Amino acid sequence: MRFKYYHILLLYIFSLSSMNAQVELSINEQKNLKTKVINKANSTQSILSDFTQEKHLSIMDNAIVSEGKLAFKSPNLVKWEYTEPYKNTALFKSDKLYVTNEGKKETLNLKSNKLFKSLNSLIVNSIKGDMFDDEQFDISYFKTETGYQVEFIPKEKKLRRFIAKFELKFSKISTEVEEIKLIEPNDDFTLIIFKNKQLNTKISDDTFKH
Repeated sequence: MRFKYYHILLLYIFSLSSMNAQVELSINEQKNLKTKVINKANSTQSILSDFTQEKHLSIMDNAIVSEGKLAFKSPNLVKWEYTEPYKNTALFKSDKLYVTNEGKKETLNLKSNKLFKSLNSLIVNSIKGDMFDDEQFDISYFKTETGYQVEFIPKEKKLRRFIAKFELKFSKISTEVEEIKLIEPNDDFTLIIFKNKQLNTKISDDTFKH
C-alpha cells in the first residue's frame, strides 16, 4: 500500500520536455540564475496554471497523456485537478494528501513518514522553482535554446530508489518554471508542462476544500 502512494506522489509532480542543445553555465551565470529564481519563488504567493502530463513507460509504445489544472497557495497548499481523460484530484494540505480517484477518496498522512514529507516539500519547491539545496542534491546548470535547464540528482539513498534525477526548465525571460522532468531508476519518466500560468492571483480557500 505504501509503495502505491510513493507512485501517487511521483505521478502528480513531474514532467518531460523535448531536449535542446545544452551549454553548461559558468559559476557566475549559475549564481545569477539562482538569485533570479529564488527571488521569483519568494515573491510568488499563488499560482494558477493549466498543465499537460505525460507518463512514459518502457513497456508501452505510447505515452499516457493527461490534462488538468494546478492551484498553489503559499506556503504549502497544492491541488492537482485532472480533467482529461479522467476527473481525479490530488490535494496536499496540512501534512496530508487527499486523493479522489474516480469518486473514491483516500487520505495519506505525510507527517508520519520522512520520505513522504520530503516528497511533499519537493512538490512545493519544484512548482516554485526553488530546489537549490546542495545538501539534498548534486546540481548541474545548463543554457538551452529557449531558456535554462537545471538538473538535480538526489543524495538521499531512499529517495534515489524512486527518483534518479529531476530536470527543471526555466523561461529565459521570466525565470518561471515551464517544465519539470522526473527520471526514474528504470529510465521511465513522467512529465508536466505548464501553460497559461498566472502568478499571485487571488485564490479562494474553497479551492482547497476536501
